[in-house]
Amino acid sequence: MQNIQKQAYIKPRTKTFDLVITAILAALIFTATLINIKLPFGQGGLIHLGTSMLFMAAILFGPKKGALAGAIGMGLFDILGGWAIWAPTTIISRALQGLIVGKIAWSNGHRGDNMGLNILGAVVSMPVMIAVYYIGQAIMFKSWIAPMASIPGDIIQNVVGLLIAIPVCIALKKTPYFKKKF
Repeated sequence: MQNIQKQAYIKPRTKTFDLVITAILAALIFTATLINIKLPFGQGGLIHLGTSMLFMAAILFGPKKGALAGAIGMGLFDILGGWAIWAPTTIISRALQGLIVGKIAWSNGHRGDNMGLNILGAVVSMPVMIAVYYIGQAIMFKSWIAPMASIPGDIIQNVVGLLIAIPVCIALKKTPYFKKKF
């Protein structure tokens, strides 16, 4: 009987903990996206630190938290930052990107602890993110040509995000919190 009570207590606490972590990650992604440079080409794209934070969330906390935090954090940035027309595209692309990075980084029993898988996850997610934005822009601007101007900026944004995220993840994986199995 006591075991059942402990399990009942632990389960909600774990769900609450997961919710809190996801909310914190979304807030960090939102805040990191505020640090941005508007590109002088394309359809008004930005280079921002939100992509690196999304990569870190997915690598360190897995696909579910990476997908939710990326979609919520960057979606909120679009809605609150004057880019609301982009929010649906951002939510879809960043959810998929976080999911892909996390699924690969957390595959085969790894938990974001294999830097090769982490890099692979980020690289595999990039064309998906770019394709979703391309399709979203093609629909918005009723042109399959105009969105091509944004592809270089999307590539730069992802590469910069990867170059920041991987060294930070390496450092964080050495901390006691990420060394424990949870």
